[in-house]
Amino acid sequence: MSEYDDFDLAILREMQRDARQTTDVVGDNVGLSATAVQRRLKRLRARGAISREVAIVDPAIVGGRVTMLVGIVLQRGGAHVVDNFRRSVGPVAEIQQCYYTTGDFDFMLVVSALDMADYEAFTRRIFFENSDIQRFHTIVSIDTVKAGLEIPI
Repeated sequence: MSEYDDFDLAILREMQRDARQTTDVVGDNVGLSATAVQRRLKRLRARGAISREVAIVDPAIVGGRVTMLVGIVLQRGGAHVVDNFRRSVGPVAEIQQCYYTTGDFDFMLVVSALDMADYEAFTRRIFFENSDIQRFHTIVSIDTVKAGLEIPI
């Protein structure tokens, strides 16, 4: 973090809150000109501090979804088993988040499905077909109380 000054951090906070605001608005909020904000944003993107800018879609608007929290236990077999699983989750659209963890599970996933039948089809396709998975444990979310990816800065 030492390579980022207070203005960079303030810009990052603003962008996390709303990436669609203009550089004029961000500049007003952080005390810089729009040109300075633009230059800093370019540098922050180039250095990877801002890795992506996406739209957050409300699941209720697009037909609703069921969210599952899924703990994965892998077969023991070395680092290649972990690496294979890491690679396998990337292209799977239903897996929204994946965390390599300590404790009872090797990985924790956040999975989105249309309904329980869709989730069952997903488990058959993704979990049962993967011989590296020893077992999985699913928790169904009743309600989303808070969801976000903002990093406290």
